[in-house]
Amino acid sequence: MKCDPTFYRAAPPSLAVKPRLIRHLFLPPLIIALMIGLGYLGFWISEHYGIRGLAENGERQLELHARAVESEISKYTYLPSLLELESSVAQLLDDPTPEHRKTVNDYLEGLNRRSRSRAIYVMDTTGRVMATSNWRDVDSYLGEDLSFRAYFQNAVRGQPGRFYGIGSTNGEPGYYLAHGLEQQGKIIGVAVVKVRLEAMEERWQRARLEAFVSDENGIIILSSDPARRLKSVRPLSDETKERLARSLQYYWFPLNELIPLARERLGEGMEKLTFPANTEIAAEQQAISYLSQTRPLSDTPWNFTLLTPLEDLRRQAINQGILVAVAFALVAFLLIAWNERRKVIATRLAAREALQEANNQLERRITERTTDLRASNERLKGQIRERRQAEETLRRAQDELVQAGKLAAIGQMSTSIAHELNQPLAALRTLSGNTVRFLERGQLDIASTNLKTINELIDRMGRITASLRAFARRGDDKGRASLGKAVEAALQLLGGRLEKLGIQVHSAFEDVQVQIDQTRLEQILVNLIGNALDAMQVQPEPKLWLVGETSDGKYRLRVRDNGHGIDPQARKHLFEPFFTTKPGEQGLGLGLTLSASLSAAAGGHLGVEHPEDGGTTFVLSLPLVSLSPAEPL
Repeated sequence: MKCDPTFYRAAPPSLAVKPRLIRHLFLPPLIIALMIGLGYLGFWISEHYGIRGLAENGERQLELHARAVESEISKYTYLPSLLELESSVAQLLDDPTPEHRKTVNDYLEGLNRRSRSRAIYVMDTTGRVMATSNWRDVDSYLGEDLSFRAYFQNAVRGQPGRFYGIGSTNGEPGYYLAHGLEQQGKIIGVAVVKVRLEAMEERWQRARLEAFVSDENGIIILSSDPARRLKSVRPLSDETKERLARSLQYYWFPLNELIPLARERLGEGMEKLTFPANTEIAAEQQAISYLSQTRPLSDTPWNFTLLTPLEDLRRQAINQGILVAVAFALVAFLLIAWNERRKVIATRLAAREALQEANNQLERRITERTTDLRASNERLKGQIRERRQAEETLRRAQDELVQAGKLAAIGQMSTSIAHELNQPLAALRTLSGNTVRFLERGQLDIASTNLKTINELIDRMGRITASLRAFARRGDDKGRASLGKAVEAALQLLGGRLEKLGIQVHSAFEDVQVQIDQTRLEQILVNLIGNALDAMQVQPEPKLWLVGETSDGKYRLRVRDNGHGIDPQARKHLFEPFFTTKPGEQGLGLGLTLSASLSAAAGGHLGVEHPEDGGTTFVLSLPLVSLSPAEPL
């Protein structure tokens, strides 16, 4: 009896291989591209709404500080007109005798002291200073011709004189308020009050506020950052520069333009600006971005600008983008795993149905030929029973092999990742807790250092998962690692446990270059040092030795502890998978197995010694890097 071979015919290999090949070639780049795209989208959305929130808060700050500037400017406006009420001032302008001048000088000196202004002086209609509060000083204004000043020219015409400039006598900046003094409807002189506005700059600096005030010419006259003072916020034409030079309003300062590295308009009176970093303030940054919000000051042609730094917001947006990308990668990984499982189940069901269909047809043919094969009926029945038993046995074996392979792959992946990421996660938990406490104490430098360390640990966790995939391929490791950096990284990762146990670390090794990937070497050292710490938990004086030597082109590093040692019965099982003497919640029994496999993949070896005076010594042997003549040491 023969069965139809069409029921056992498989699909052509080329048709089955091509879809898998296409998926393997194009699916990873597609997932990476989507991760980058979604990460950037998350970054952009987070930055957009973050800037909107900063803008709303900045509007309140802008209004508050702008009103403070307006109040500071307006509180001296009454002083110049007050001199009209003083008869001695009118007598001096009408009859400038030394007696009248001394009387007015003394009056102005007292008035200036009570009002806490910088200087008060009186000029005649020609612009000559007739009396001044600083007549006792070496740089007194007495006798100066200030007719070229704009505030005098406005006041002598009966208009309020408001002017910010740098004094031509002593080069001191100040805000000038001028008022024409009238007598019987005729202007007989001009009273001027000069005030200093630097107190506002000092308040801004104490409050860590980034702000500046620009006048009608676009020149920054007040700024929390002295480097921005007397710079223009917009380009100045040659005609404007010549006019300002003639007026000596800003003395002989060059009035350079404050040019941002980048400018983006966000709305009315609101921009995103990027300025070069002040090296004294931010030595590690090349540029700082600000949210710039500007509003005009009432009763003056000046503008108040508030700058809100965007660096913290940008870091938060980057973290949000990374979180979105990682979340998408996790979802994609789960979907791929689910799809692969679905295909395995579908293949198994299809094979079972095909086999059942073949059996059913075989039984029908046997039934049809029963009449012609009566003589061989018993033999055929025996053959059918044997065939069914063989098929059933084969089917069970296939199912058990598929299930065992699947469980082994899943177990290896989950336990490896859990083991390798356990200590970085513990370090992240410790650093994040410390960072919260440092932020509450205001220790921003230490908190920033912890955040950078957390970022490095996250990169390290990414390198660990990449190294686990490379380990699964069991290929030759052609990387290069620094032993000193690896030991430093391992001790830093286990620093909390070292301090808690009070362990004395004795180091006697060279910072050599060995042939192994840097991350894999750090994994091996973390496992070995971590096992040593576990062995010394109850030791009253725990000590750890890291001793190295060169021999036969390889470098041997001995990691020794003075712990309780290893039981003789357990020594034979040390490098077996899933064997551990620790409780289940403290270890999975894969650390030494993985370390031995990683060192073997790099052409090295991991062994163990049991000193007679106690403790345990693990000997890690790795080949040294051979440098070519053109390669630097």
